[in-house]
Amino acid sequence: MPHDLPLVPPVARRMIFVILPLMYLAGLIGLNVPASAPLFQLLTPLNLVASLILLLLFHTDFRLSFWAYCIVAFTVGFLVEVAGVHTGVIFGEYAYGKALGFKIAEVPLVIGTNWLMLSYLCGSVINRLSLPLLAKVLLAAGLMTLLDFVIEPIAIRLDFWQWQAGAIPLQNYLAWYGISALLFFLFYKLPFRKENSLAPLLLVLQFLFFGLNSLIHAFN
Repeated sequence: MPHDLPLVPPVARRMIFVILPLMYLAGLIGLNVPASAPLFQLLTPLNLVASLILLLLFHTDFRLSFWAYCIVAFTVGFLVEVAGVHTGVIFGEYAYGKALGFKIAEVPLVIGTNWLMLSYLCGSVINRLSLPLLAKVLLAAGLMTLLDFVIEPIAIRLDFWQWQAGAIPLQNYLAWYGISALLFFLFYKLPFRKENSLAPLLLVLQFLFFGLNSLIHAFN
């Protein structure tokens, strides 16, 4: 049922606003220190799931339509990756490494979580703008594709996935834009509140985490 406030009380919300950046800072440092990098790679799926849980604690409208979006985003995200890995038609030729954990049909299960979290983040942030539905869909899809552009180089280095040709094809970004646009159309059409006070911070942390990793890697 909808309600007016996040699930967590004010004191806990303030703590999460401190803890979440520290989590990402620890990951940034840990992944770039050779002695700790293997451990932090193993922790990547847990970090992703923890980020989504914290994000959902700040959601304020848990009606059925919201859960329907979560199920669709998770399922579509996972299944398009399965189709992508096995056909090469959607994103290009690629394969997942071991860093993202348990796999089904050669795709880490946590990938569905990633599609859900990133689409929720971008959708919630863009919803703050007073724009028509179509403009929100196109802008949110662009933001999510931009985030994938920032993620890709580091994901390869951390063995999240590898491209067969060694280069990231344009096809990948076009597919991300198209698939995410369909999800955002559903996101904005379904009747649930999209406001989430943690979403802007977590989205910024995503950009900073992968962007700073790229800079560190460039100077090493």
